[in-house]
Amino acid sequence: MIEKYKNEEILEQLTQAEKILVGIGEEFDAENALGQNREYAEGCNILKAAGFGWAIPLWNNYCFERLGDAALWSAIRKLSVILRGKDVFLVSTSINDTIAGSGIRAVMPCGSLQKKQCVEGCEEVLLNMTEEDIDKIWQGFEVLFEEGEKSLLKSGELLCLGNCPKCGRPLVLNTVYAENYNEHGYLDHWNEYTKWLQGTLNKKLLVLELGVGMRFPSVIRWPFEKVVFFNQKAFLCRVNEKLYHLTEELAEKGCGISVNAIDWLNQL
Repeated sequence: MIEKYKNEEILEQLTQAEKILVGIGEEFDAENALGQNREYAEGCNILKAAGFGWAIPLWNNYCFERLGDAALWSAIRKLSVILRGKDVFLVSTSINDTIAGSGIRAVMPCGSLQKKQCVEGCEEVLLNMTEEDIDKIWQGFEVLFEEGEKSLLKSGELLCLGNCPKCGRPLVLNTVYAENYNEHGYLDHWNEYTKWLQGTLNKKLLVLELGVGMRFPSVIRWPFEKVVFFNQKAFLCRVNEKLYHLTEELAEKGCGISVNAIDWLNQL
């Protein structure tokens, strides 16, 4: 059932739901809006070639703040407003600091910009990112953006998060961009999420899947379909510019909306 439901009817579903499960995916990644920008793309290539690929999520945020329009930030704010006061859990595969700071209870299995880890993946080493860390890296990004490859030595010196207290190797951002991603950074929130999910059975549940593609389908897309299939009171609203289709089993338990999720939220 594609685009059968009007926005007003989705908002009514939001009003009536006892619990709301939200999935945020690739359409919320800053790089979607930045991919055609020369300085951004060049910076990504330089960082990867120099062994700083782990810093790309921060580079995405830096460039988006410098170059991007306000649509993404506006969409997150709109989502926060419409979910205010509701029993909500949000799962995001997008590494976006705005989501982490939205005030919505959330788990981010791909990591966030809040923690750093050992480059070797030492399990017990997970530290909070500090303002000093961010400020220093932002200085490196300023040089990288302005000077490109000529800046590599100077910016490389600034892209340093310290050393692992256990093995002495460098610290890197705790996201899937790390070669040895330490998943312990999100597991506490994941356990909280699974416990919350158990309490949705036989509840009037709205599952709102926004901009989720096939990058990590086992995190949001497939599990969300399973939740809706087994909960007779669940309704799935899947919003995606291209991958908006529902399975045959769920055709009468949801709707697919073929619009970019950021645009859709801003139009609500």
